[in-house]
Amino acid sequence: MLAAGRRVACAVSGGVDSAVAALLLRRRGYQVTGVFMKNWDPLDEQGACSVDRDCEDAYRVCQKLDIPFHQVSYVKEYWNEVFSDLLKEYELGRTPNPDIVCNKHIKFNHFLHYAMDNLGADAIATGHYARTSLEDEEVFQQKHTKRPRELFRNRFEVRNSNTTFPFQSMGVCFIGERNFEKFLLEYLEPQPGNFVSIEDKKVMGTHKALHFHTSLGWFLYTIGQRARLAGLQDAWFVVDKDVSTGDIFVVS
Repeated sequence: MLAAGRRVACAVSGGVDSAVAALLLRRRGYQVTGVFMKNWDPLDEQGACSVDRDCEDAYRVCQKLDIPFHQVSYVKEYWNEVFSDLLKEYELGRTPNPDIVCNKHIKFNHFLHYAMDNLGADAIATGHYARTSLEDEEVFQQKHTKRPRELFRNRFEVRNSNTTFPFQSMGVCFIGERNFEKFLLEYLEPQPGNFVSIEDKKVMGTHKALHFHTSLGWFLYTIGQRARLAGLQDAWFVVDKDVSTGDIFVVS
């Protein structure tokens, strides 16, 4: 662990997790600098984008914590090294995890070097993967429910988080908070195809994969996911996909 007084660059997103991370570091005596990373250009997106609002929220967080605030743009790097890889993986029929690629190229490469070379930081910190433990095993295990999140906010006196620390930031790194299907369909060409039984090759249904259709594009189906087959009582699950035809193989 770093000695108190050392410099730490903390990525601030405008959300509560990164705000509390910066708060805890400051309370422990570190010289904390908040850095907002802009990874997405609103001009590249047809829908609403909250990057500018997130940046304003991050700035207010740093003001309240009385720490310096810096903004850095990795729009080009994110597109070339993270998002393009995400699209290629979906086109190949795989289900990628953009957070892993973002960690490798953005957080632990570009951000780390910026913090060390430009801010003189000894370490970097983020609020990612934050969990809570209030000496209650039940609360600790149920990390995705509303109750521990509310306890987490009360514990650090951010009850008015809607006006002080917004509960969740919404940049593209948190793409799961968007309508993921519609978002990807802005960049990938949907392809119609069939649901085919892996056992007897019988066509069990079709997916139209139209823009903004209620059906998922074939590339959004994940191995093990339940298929959307209308009129069938039994549950059918995705076991494979054919990239060339757009067919999705299922099993009951």
